[in-house]
Amino acid sequence: MNTADERIGDEAPWAEVAPEAARKLLVAAVEAFAERGYHATTTRDIAGRAGMSPAALYIHYKTKEELLHRISRIGHDRALEVLSTAAERPGTPGERLADAVSSFVRWHAGRHDTARVVQYELDALSPEHRAEIVELRRRSGAVVRGILHDGVETGEFDVPDLPGTTLAVLSLCIDVARWFNIRGRRTPEEVGALYADLVLRMVTGGAGAAPGAPARKP
Repeated sequence: MNTADERIGDEAPWAEVAPEAARKLLVAAVEAFAERGYHATTTRDIAGRAGMSPAALYIHYKTKEELLHRISRIGHDRALEVLSTAAERPGTPGERLADAVSSFVRWHAGRHDTARVVQYELDALSPEHRAEIVELRRRSGAVVRGILHDGVETGEFDVPDLPGTTLAVLSLCIDVARWFNIRGRRTPEEVGALYADLVLRMVTGGAGAAPGAPARKP
């Protein structure tokens, strides 16, 4: 089973996309874009992976770019939801930051094909669609920056540069999609816990540790 079509826990991939033919085409597009890149992928490639004729694709998506936009919109909405849920939970800024980072990293690892497309094919979108996605990215950044600000206000974090640190945290999490291998020795949960620990150490001057983080593997 291909990554874009795998279930993680109780979460069915792309369940919000209907009808089934449209979902199959979208899953095929994710796989093709992740493997070959957006520009090197043709609509015939996508339709073939979905077991359909090229003409069938245009029944559900007017253009290849529309497919990319749909993927990117769903992915960025999900990323924002993951971060917002962690930010709104009860607890200290450190606990909320650890939850945000571990959840964000788990999503990028567990959905690494999807995340690669969502995060690294932004420039292939039309100007209108790109502006829409950039706004979602801005909102995700604002969530992380808000948690960091809360930690500075309580004295839990030592962060002299909030915008720069926000960018560093997000970049660290997003980059997981570039290198994560589902057959590697670390699970998405283990990578999430490790990165939460690393980020807390970064914002607390090395004294932090993610609550409940497992011991690191040698």
